[in-house]
Amino acid sequence: AEITREESEAASIAILLHDIGHGPFSHALEGRLVSANHEELSLQLMRQLNDEFGGRLTMAIQIFQNEHPKHFLHQLISGQLDLDRMDYLNRDSFYTGVMEGKIGYDRIIKMFRVVDDTLMVEEKGLASIEKFLVARKIMYWQVYLHKTVLSAERMLIAALERARFLHSQNVIDISPTLSTLLSRTWSNPNHREEIMQAFVQLDDIDIMILLKNSIPSKDFILGTLSLSLIQRRLFKVELSEKPIETRYIDNLTKQIEEHLDIDQSTARQLVWSGEEQVEVYNGEVNQIKVYKKDNSNLNLSEISDFAYLLRIVTKYYLCYPHM
Repeated sequence: AEITREESEAASIAILLHDIGHGPFSHALEGRLVSANHEELSLQLMRQLNDEFGGRLTMAIQIFQNEHPKHFLHQLISGQLDLDRMDYLNRDSFYTGVMEGKIGYDRIIKMFRVVDDTLMVEEKGLASIEKFLVARKIMYWQVYLHKTVLSAERMLIAALERARFLHSQNVIDISPTLSTLLSRTWSNPNHREEIMQAFVQLDDIDIMILLKNSIPSKDFILGTLSLSLIQRRLFKVELSEKPIETRYIDNLTKQIEEHLDIDQSTARQLVWSGEEQVEVYNGEVNQIKVYKKDNSNLNLSEISDFAYLLRIVTKYYLCYPHM
C-alpha cells in the first residue's frame, strides 16, 4: 500500500503522542488522578496541540481514532502487534535487566505486509511473532506483575486514595495542582479545562512530594503508607492459583490489628486482596493476521502451535504489612 509523505508524518505523530495522556506513575495511577483512561486524555491533548499548530495534527488524530481511510495505519498504533508494544518490551527489558523480554522488532517490521487495508505478517515471520508473545508473557510475570511491583502499586494507590479522603475532610493540605485533580470530576464537562491544565503540570515528583510531606501525618494509614514507600519497606504479597479464603484474610487482619496495636477498621484498610490476569494474546478481537505463501491469510489463533498462548492466566494476591 502506498503511503504519502503527509500520511507518514501523521502516523509518526500519532504513534509518538498516543500515550501522552499518561500521568504520574503511568498505569499504576491511571484513572485515579483523573477519572478517564489515558487514551481519552491523549486525544484531548492532541486536539489542544492541533489548535495551537493550526490544524497540523488533524490527520494524526484521524489515524489515532481509526477514522482515516487507510485503517492499517491505526493498527500500527493500537493492536496486538503495535509499535508501542515492540518498543516497551525492549526498553523495559533493558532497564530491568530481564533479557528474556528482548525481541527482534526489526525482523517483525520487515515481515509486515498490507493486504486489503489490513496489516498482516508474512508466514516466514511466525518465529519472531512467537518470540514476541513469549517475551510479553515473561515480562508480565517477571516485571509488570512481580510481587514487588504489585506491592508498591497497591500501596501507592491506597496512599493517594487516603490523601483524597483526608483532603475532602479538610484534614490535610496538598498542592493546588493535586487539589484540583483530587476534587474535580472528569464527568463534569465544566471541570475538564481546569483538570487538563492541572494534569499537564503534574509528574512523578509531585506524588513523591505528597508522600514525603505525609510521613509525619497524624493519620496512621497515610503516614504508614508514605513512610513505607519512601523507605522502600514494601508490604508483603502472597500469590495463589486459587481465590484466597475470607477466613484466612480475616485471621491475618486480626494479627495485624494486634501487632500494630490498631483498631479493626484501620487494619482492614492496610490489607488488600484481588486478582491479576495476563492475556498474552486475545484470540477474539483484533487478531494478528498471517499472510501465507499461497496468498491466503488466517488468524494467528488458527495456528495450533500458538494455542498455548491463548490461555488467560489468573493469579490471586493478598497484600499486607510485614509482621
